[in-house]
Amino acid sequence: MNTAAAEATRGSSELESGSPVSHKGRILAWAAWDWGSAAFNAVMTTFVFTVYLTSKSFGGEDQASAVLGTALAVAGLAIALLAPVTGQRSDTGGRRKLWLGVNTAAVALLTGLCFFVFPRPDFLVLGVTLIALGNVFFEFAGVNYNAMLAQISTPRNIGKVSGFGWGMGYLGGIVALLIVLQLFVQPSFDWFGASTADSLNIRLVAVFSALWFLIFALPVLFAVPELPRAEDSPRLGFFASYGLLVRRIRAIYRTSPHTIYFLLASAIFRDGLAAIFTFGGVIAAGTFGFELKDVIFFAIFGNVVAAVGAILGGFFDDRIGPKAVIIASLAGLLLAGSAILWLGNATYEFLGGTWAGTTTFWTFGLLLCLFVGPAQSSSRAYLARLAPHGESGELFGLYATTGRAVSFLAPALFTLCITVATPLVATGEAQRWGIAGIMAVLLAGLLVLLPVKAPDRTEIAVLPRP
Repeated sequence: MNTAAAEATRGSSELESGSPVSHKGRILAWAAWDWGSAAFNAVMTTFVFTVYLTSKSFGGEDQASAVLGTALAVAGLAIALLAPVTGQRSDTGGRRKLWLGVNTAAVALLTGLCFFVFPRPDFLVLGVTLIALGNVFFEFAGVNYNAMLAQISTPRNIGKVSGFGWGMGYLGGIVALLIVLQLFVQPSFDWFGASTADSLNIRLVAVFSALWFLIFALPVLFAVPELPRAEDSPRLGFFASYGLLVRRIRAIYRTSPHTIYFLLASAIFRDGLAAIFTFGGVIAAGTFGFELKDVIFFAIFGNVVAAVGAILGGFFDDRIGPKAVIIASLAGLLLAGSAILWLGNATYEFLGGTWAGTTTFWTFGLLLCLFVGPAQSSSRAYLARLAPHGESGELFGLYATTGRAVSFLAPALFTLCITVATPLVATGEAQRWGIAGIMAVLLAGLLVLLPVKAPDRTEIAVLPRP
């Protein structure tokens, strides 16, 4: 091993053992990727572009939503088949940063190509295909990004650093959405990007999102050193990597089965959390009649509430433990989501006044955002307490990949519920029943989590090597 590689290896080992203080510059650069990624998460897949794709211009909310759900389900299946070994191979091959850059560039390119999705039904397939492929490469990039957490933090601050990343993501989403609102959706001044002809303003949002993500993804590629190749790691073919993955999972299951149980539970309920953001804007527009500007206003408030929830969740996490926070959050999500499902867009007389459908969505939708934050942050903190010294990178990589291994569940159940409801309810009402599919995934994750042993802060796990 050459001197540079030896120094990099020693530095990585020291960071994982918690001996030095992590570099603030590297943490900021790492979190900048999360800030930039909000342009894809919040703008493209949640509150703006998917809302555009499921509008009447593409054939109507119900039909377009079902097509979008199908495309995302197929993307989730591709992630489940490919993501687990892509992270493993980039780690053992010393190419973590390289593949983070390649996959990020692919997401930016696919996002930019959404500019060519014109508001006509024959462009629906192109639009959902680009979004679905973007999701695949985004998750591949996320595998490498999350695995970097152990490189830029120590065991003493890994939870704080992880939470800071989540916070930057929420804040980046707010800023990106405000810019999109002021420049494209409800422009403050007249310029060519404000034109609504052929939905030019919305298609330009895709170009903005691509550039936003690409620019803020650059710092981590310069600030964080490449992971050196482990000299004792075997050189395996692509399919042989699946064999190694299975052996590692079996070895962990023999000595620390509750680690596997938690990975399974979190994979399920995090898919439900992702679906809330993916389909939240779609439901707001299609079921509750929100205009695009109203969806963006809700998104801004929702990100603020989610950030507050993550901070509060972290406060309780240190006092009652991450499992209790996750269980309480999932229970809150189920109650809020069920309220939206059953109340719908109907108007009710309540305490001498009128309770409108928009009030239902604002009230219980913000409650959903409040509980999503702590569920996400405490889930990562849970695993941080399980991660043994010297093995945290691999375990977080496994966490990231398993988190998307079942990512087809929520989109598939969302689509199935809409399909089943379509002949049974009035036109335009079927989309709302997609919420039932998301709630089913969250409930399944909660039930799997309940018997899982909470992490013991006084023990340091030692996960075996196969």
